[in-house]
This record gives sequence, C-alpha cells and structure tokens, in this order.
Amino acid sequence: MVWKPNVTVAAVVERDGRFLLVEEETEYGICYNQPAGHLECRESLIDAVIRETREETAYAFNPQYLVGVYNCRNEARDVTYLRFSFGGEIGAHDAAAPLDTGIVAAHWLTVDEIRARQAQHRSPLVMRCIDDWQAGRRYPLELLTHCP
Repeated sequence: MVWKPNVTVAAVVERDGRFLLVEEETEYGICYNQPAGHLECRESLIDAVIRETREETAYAFNPQYLVGVYNCRNEARDVTYLRFSFGGEIGAHDAAAPLDTGIVAAHWLTVDEIRARQAQHRSPLVMRCIDDWQAGRRYPLELLTHCP
C-alpha cells in the first residue's frame, strides 16, 4: 500500500485587525480553524480554497498569495496533512447561504482572542498560519501550477 498525505487548503483572511475563523463541531468538540478543507479530485488548489471559504463562511474569497505549505502529522489519528495556506481579500457575503455541515458560525477575531482559544484550535497550524501572515509571508500564486 502506498502512503499519501491528505491535501488541504486554508484561507488566512485579515480585515481591520481581525481574522476570519470558523467555529466547528468535530469529534473532539467545538474547535476553531481557518476556513479550510480537503482538495477534491481534479480541483486546483486555488479553486479549492475559494470553494471551502464560500462553503464554510458564505464569503467570496479572492486568493492573492500563498502564505505557506505545511506538513503536519497527527499521530493520534495516524494522518499526515499537507496544507496549502492562502492569503487574499474577502468579497461579498451571502447571509442566506447555508454553511457546511458541522460549521457553527464564522467569526472575526483579534489575534488575542484567537490565542485565548488556542486549546480549541483544530490544529497547531491555525496559529502558525496567522503568525506567518503577520510576519509578511506572501508568495506569488505563480508558484503553483495546475495541470488538468
């Protein structure tokens, strides 16, 4: 059997000093995460982060940067995640759109509020991606190539 990581995408969105996070029901209880999810078959990374942000927050997302690529192992679940994190601008919000199953709400939180909830983060990548964004890590999307 060939081992493969789970490829995920996440949106790091800052507006007026607050970051967009989702509160979600998980097998571990309520957790906080960036709008994020799994890459689907034949989907580009860019299309995936746009879709996941819309599904989890009802906001349109315009990715402009690659913030980082993260290899994160969850030993308890015997799973490795390869996360592509994107920064960009948020657009229109569709208040009538239903959110994905398990999403309780989308919140705009300050860094202090996010740090205060660190015990409820879905993974250590939540804070790491915000720290990287605040450190100015913004790489051109041209680094990514999608070959359909």
